[in-house]
Amino acid sequence: MKPLYLRSGGRSFKRLLLSIGHRSPSKPPASPAHDAAAANEEPEPSPRSSRPAWRCFSYDEINRATNGFHEGNLVGRGGSSEVYRGELPGDGRAVAVKRLMGSSACERRERDFLAELGTVGHARHPNVCALLGCCVDRDLYLVFEFSNRGSVAANLHDEASPAMGWAARRGIAVGTARGLEYLHKGCQRRIIHRDIKASNVLLTDDLHPQISDFGLAKWLPSEWTHRAIAPIEGTFGCLAPEYYTHGIVDEKTDVFAFGVFLLELVTGRKPVDGSHRSLLSWARPLLADGKIDALVDPRLGGDYDGEEAKRVAFVAALCIRAPATWRPSMTEVLELLEGGEIRQDRWAMPEVAADDEEPWWLDDLDDDEEEEDEDEEFNTPSPSSSSSTTSN
Repeated sequence: MKPLYLRSGGRSFKRLLLSIGHRSPSKPPASPAHDAAAANEEPEPSPRSSRPAWRCFSYDEINRATNGFHEGNLVGRGGSSEVYRGELPGDGRAVAVKRLMGSSACERRERDFLAELGTVGHARHPNVCALLGCCVDRDLYLVFEFSNRGSVAANLHDEASPAMGWAARRGIAVGTARGLEYLHKGCQRRIIHRDIKASNVLLTDDLHPQISDFGLAKWLPSEWTHRAIAPIEGTFGCLAPEYYTHGIVDEKTDVFAFGVFLLELVTGRKPVDGSHRSLLSWARPLLADGKIDALVDPRLGGDYDGEEAKRVAFVAALCIRAPATWRPSMTEVLELLEGGEIRQDRWAMPEVAADDEEPWWLDDLDDDEEEEDEDEEFNTPSPSSSSSTTSN
């Protein structure tokens, strides 16, 4: 059976893409100075009626760009896709060409392609990897800007290079929070990424973070509180409890994964180490006791801002709370990371669960409040998968 885009109706498929994407002339790559300036500026919201910035490429363009998908240009391979580095004919712009793998007759692959196109195609933000276009000739391809520095994971865990400095780590944390907050609140579509992790955050030459890989992303209509997803997909060590137990997906799913990402930046440890121990199981006792010095990556040699590290670790502890309702939104996460006030009345959990303690004394980070006894966590049931719309 021929795939949809090669059948007689394939012309309709192409027309659909051409109706939402247009062949705009390629723009020259922005200078590093421009990228650095953009990193510190809030993006201007795009008009709801504006056309997407991506375009449809011909197969000849991407084939020439990747030198015929030469093995030497292969830079990544996942369960359902391959990524090749290339240079666009004409302007020489570096691109990453993602080729979806699998049987050409697989309709799920086509649905996944359209789903990813329908999510990342609407995202336009300095901290989100820019989609340049797609190609449906001969196969299914997505074209993105290429990151010369690779992912946060590749840079953070590169033992052959000096340890990533604290200022860079904090900048990556804040920039990634801005991008994720945009996906949840500022994008034309309310996008849940579902796979936030260090290997899915790319870095520009000036260490400007950009969220990438929207293969698992879902968008939620504004009237839905959440959606139920099956099968469960994602990265072990980064999955929120309500997601891997009930398939519940909403913004708090990404918040949990972002908390793991923050811990990875602070500690320099992977979500799951070589002995299969999770970062969360190692870090939780240190968070509970407020032992920040023991938490911070020893490769930094003490060269970090203690107050900033305490704040980032505190935000991470909020994000990885088991009850989704007691995690902050990404708007609140960003505010806290950027130095917002930490209020006990907002973040102290009700004293119901007698055995589970808060990460550490809230007033360690709030000098205006009096020291209190132990705060105890309140474990609530996971949201019901039968509830998917907001109440009026």
